[in-house]
Amino acid sequence: MNKTRFRLLVFFMSLSLIGIILVQLYWVNSSLKNNDEQFKYHIQQVLAKVAERLDNQEADEFYKIYSTYKQNTGKTPTRTDLLPMYDNSPGSQSEMVVYSDKITREYDDDDVFFEKNKFDNVVRKKNTAATSSSKKSSNAVEEDEDRRLRFTIESYMKDFREYKSLESWISTEKLRSMLSAELVQSGVTTPFEFGIYNNGMQTKIHSGRLSYDPDNFYEHTVFEDGQGYTKYRLLVSFPEKKAYIISSILGITSLSLIFTLIIIIAYLSAINQLIKQKNISEIKTDFINNMTHEFKTPIATINLALDAIKNPKIFDDKEKVQRYLQMIREENKRMHSQVENVLQISKLDKKELEINKEQADIHEIIEGAIEHVHLIIESANGTLTRHFDAQRTTALLNDVHFTNVLVNILDNAIKYSPDAPVIDIYTENVKDFILIKISDKGLGMSKVTQKRIFEKFYREHTGDLHNVKGHGLGLAYVKRIIEDHNCHIYVESEKGKGSTFIIKMPLIN
Repeated sequence: MNKTRFRLLVFFMSLSLIGIILVQLYWVNSSLKNNDEQFKYHIQQVLAKVAERLDNQEADEFYKIYSTYKQNTGKTPTRTDLLPMYDNSPGSQSEMVVYSDKITREYDDDDVFFEKNKFDNVVRKKNTAATSSSKKSSNAVEEDEDRRLRFTIESYMKDFREYKSLESWISTEKLRSMLSAELVQSGVTTPFEFGIYNNGMQTKIHSGRLSYDPDNFYEHTVFEDGQGYTKYRLLVSFPEKKAYIISSILGITSLSLIFTLIIIIAYLSAINQLIKQKNISEIKTDFINNMTHEFKTPIATINLALDAIKNPKIFDDKEKVQRYLQMIREENKRMHSQVENVLQISKLDKKELEINKEQADIHEIIEGAIEHVHLIIESANGTLTRHFDAQRTTALLNDVHFTNVLVNILDNAIKYSPDAPVIDIYTENVKDFILIKISDKGLGMSKVTQKRIFEKFYREHTGDLHNVKGHGLGLAYVKRIIEDHNCHIYVESEKGKGSTFIIKMPLIN
């Protein structure tokens, strides 16, 4: 997959994921708005029912006063008779305007006027009565009587509302019970606060924690007269409204969120796998190129040596033949070493490589590793200096594999030194550990390379230059062997100033 196609694939996958997330957010927002509208509709329905119940209870309270007076006196009360029976009525009614006195007197002796059924029809169903009265009646007298009757009752009720205190016939708990019953019936179970307001002023009928919030209040008129006028408003607020509305879609939203997270995780995993596969493809290509270069030189050298041996002039020269044979042996050994390195890494991955550990002296192992690279350092006019400060040096290890670890590190120090290699080896004791430090003055590494240097097949990119041979397996092998010995390996490096590999190894007490 080329870079352009890969980038387009990642772009469209990212665009699709962002689109899914935006659609989910839009859906959640729309659901919240719809639920808020439904909540508002349910509350208005509840308030309308409670307002109707309050009107009915008000009518009942007035009828009790009216019927009590009638039973005690044996006569139908007039407006003036009823006024003293209200809590806050004036002591003297002489100065008051008796705006329905004439109408009242006409009904003083009419027992049907305030019979319960008639009263219910006029007061409790005043809207129906008002609507029916607007129809044309065949009997003009009956229509006129109904109008006067309705006007009289409304005038009585007006006095009742003005002079009879609310708290004398409706309690806070009674109103709470009404609201609670209607809310539960409508499926609304969130806590609420309520109150009745008179001309914008709070009455004594209200819950303890009611506070006016214009963004979280629902209201409905109560105690309207025949013309729809009233000074009273029933207000209800819901302190936990937002949480209640969110909880109503919490289940489906949670599922949506879970599935979206799964999609995001799958997307990130897919992108990660694509990037890994792309990197592996590049690393494998680089590995094949490097291996080709690594084998090309030995093969060419072997071919040249064989051609030289075939030459009759050289064939009889035993010394030269031996030298060429030694050259072939060394190049063959070099290729075998590289193949063995690959096989060892493969066995480590499959956990098939057996590593038996025995007690050994670290300084002796280091000396053995130095012996392997001594001739190479000499041929490059380099120097290797020992700084063995450790007093305790006995550890449990596999001498072959641990020697290979040190040889690999020393070989890298030689390869990555552009001039004559300068190598220092330090040892020291730190508590129950021995630290082995191998320092060089070579090319050094960038921070990115330091993080990835122990990855299999990884080599720092040097463009088309192949002046430093290798296939990116040496340090991966080092890392695996070090971990198998319960050790730790670190690298400290600065570009252009060299590198230091530090091995921390537990000692045998």
